[in-house]
Amino acid sequence: MSGSGPVGVGVIGAGTISEQYLANMRAFPDLDVRIVADLRPDAARRQAEKFGVPASGTVEQLLADPGVELVVNLTIPAAHAEVAAAALGAGKHVWNEKPITADLASGEALVARADAAGLLLGSAPDTFLGPGLQTVRRLIEAGAIGTPLTASAVMQYAGPHRWHPNPDFLYLAGAGPLFDMGPYYLTALSQTFGAVTRVAARGASAGTTRTIGTGPRAGEAIAVAVPTYVAALYDFADGGVAQATFSFDSPLRRTGIVEIAGSDATIVAPDPNRFTGTVLIDRGGEEPASIPVTGVEGGRGIGAVDMARAIRAGGRHRATGRLALHVLDAMLATAASAERGAFVTVDSGFEPIPALPAGWDPTERTL
Repeated sequence: MSGSGPVGVGVIGAGTISEQYLANMRAFPDLDVRIVADLRPDAARRQAEKFGVPASGTVEQLLADPGVELVVNLTIPAAHAEVAAAALGAGKHVWNEKPITADLASGEALVARADAAGLLLGSAPDTFLGPGLQTVRRLIEAGAIGTPLTASAVMQYAGPHRWHPNPDFLYLAGAGPLFDMGPYYLTALSQTFGAVTRVAARGASAGTTRTIGTGPRAGEAIAVAVPTYVAALYDFADGGVAQATFSFDSPLRRTGIVEIAGSDATIVAPDPNRFTGTVLIDRGGEEPASIPVTGVEGGRGIGAVDMARAIRAGGRHRATGRLALHVLDAMLATAASAERGAFVTVDSGFEPIPALPAGWDPTERTL
């Protein structure tokens, strides 16, 4: 047992994604959000005041706070490794936004550092812990579609420059549709088929710049440094095969599509970027059956709740750094395959992730 009561949380990064995290985590009684930090002190102060967090300040102040046990790192992908390493060095457990880091070496170093220090390292996405994908997992494990064989995943729309006021980082190394949205889809698929073993991919781009469509910078052109269309074919350890499309180049929006075909039926999962949704099972020749989703949605931050409970119990959490490292490895292999025009092997793996109990509730006070 490590301590008692709610786990003290410090949030680093006061950008757009912090809105969802702070709103949710302030409502989870097993988390005690104590401070928000950012390189921009005014931004940290505004978010702390908006969400009723007692303090704001610098990263150094947050890391020096003995009441902060778990750091939720919401910085841009390029800063994930440095910030997370500093937090681990200060003796804090860490929850990272996705991807865990921008490169494999720094991700491996983070996992090794956390293990050596006896600290928990977790990473988004935690959407696979939501009732939508957990219901899908329970159905598949109960044999609802027979043996899982293949899957299809699609995420395509016109791009985040249309809606994000500061989308620059989403078109730079460590982002693009593959690294921005791939973690949701590959994490979801890994829960059925296990680790990715190899990938073949192609990539393209609609141009070298995009124009911001909203906010004070509307009309400003930004650089595009990564493929904005990636199509991939994945082999998995459990024998499954999946095809996936990740695109910021399509005026036709088709997102959240994950279909898993088994020997007896196909299951249509909810959007892996959401925590709940509709689950359908189609056996062919009849109307698909809609399956009720059971559980509490919770939203972004439920992975931190699962970590907090593991911190207190001395157990394992589910959205682990090693799982996130494998997903990063698979995405880097996807990018490498698109450049080389050949299959690329993925050597990493992860330990099996236990399913959540059907009655798991992030809004329940357990600590």
